[in-house]
Amino acid sequence: MNRMDHANGVDRVVHPIEVESYRRLRARLDTSHFAPLSRAVVERVVHSAADLEYASDLVLDEGELAKAHAALHAGAPVVVDVEMVAAGITRRETVCRLRDAESGPGLTRSAHAIRLAYEEVGPGALWVIGNAPTALEELLTLDVSPALVIGLPVGFVGAAESKAALRASGLPAVSNVSEKGGSAVAAAALNALLYHPVSQPVPYSEEKS
Repeated sequence: MNRMDHANGVDRVVHPIEVESYRRLRARLDTSHFAPLSRAVVERVVHSAADLEYASDLVLDEGELAKAHAALHAGAPVVVDVEMVAAGITRRETVCRLRDAESGPGLTRSAHAIRLAYEEVGPGALWVIGNAPTALEELLTLDVSPALVIGLPVGFVGAAESKAALRASGLPAVSNVSEKGGSAVAAAALNALLYHPVSQPVPYSEEKS
């Protein structure tokens, strides 16, 4: 088995099947023109979905990814909209408040969960939304000052629109233009940042000051 650096300087064992999968991916898709973090995100998202179209569908910025990468490795909280996203994020604790949330007039459970999570973590978190467009819509109404929003909800109702609103908001983000998305690809985007090497991590408390 090969080894790859992971989030906290501990080696991550990479199965030979994954190594071969990435070899085949790169044989079919040229990602060499992407900057390092962008390439890592694009490749892991494409790998998670076996969908080469994500290479042109994703919208991301290397500078924003660099700042998010630093915040993540310095200990910034990671918030997810559903447990399926949390299950896909390896080697990092996440916050998910969906079990505590309730729906109400004009408010879905997913949206309420985002409110509860913001009350818990405050500004500066990384938000990973892969299921509910209403969760992303609610996030955009709050003053979350995020390190990054990975907004990849899926669906024919509201998904593309909520991602367009995320891009229009000016928040640091990873999104995609089409209606596709989902828990697996959202988790993959976060994992790409987790697995990418870190040179000199800065404590989260110092970075915020």
